[in-house]
Amino acid sequence: MQDPDIPALLRSANSREFLTRERCHITELFNAPEAPDASLARARVEPGVTTELHALTVRERYIIEQGTGLMDLEGTENFMVRPGDVVDIAPGQAQRITNTGAGDLIFLCLCTPRFEPDSYQPLEEDI
Repeated sequence: MQDPDIPALLRSANSREFLTRERCHITELFNAPEAPDASLARARVEPGVTTELHALTVRERYIIEQGTGLMDLEGTENFMVRPGDVVDIAPGQAQRITNTGAGDLIFLCLCTPRFEPDSYQPLEEDI
């Protein structure tokens, strides 16, 4: 129940991190049915891990916050990413990322419209 002293537009981001089949730890920062235009999550990939090859039915942008990685994006040559980089991923574009650093690779995932579980399309056999 919403506290009546807190404006309806103010929402606490109190999600806990969870591990996905993608081999990536996710914390949902904002994803609400009443705001269907966008969602925001923080992703954490452990050193040496490559995420599952997948596509989304929505546009996604990776905003790299910490660490280094090798981006594998359909239609491009693999390229390195580092803090401050933004990767624009079109709907349906196959993607995965490898953490090439010694520490965690952390990035924001901005989806437009908002991410829903049916948006995820695995492109590898069940793992």
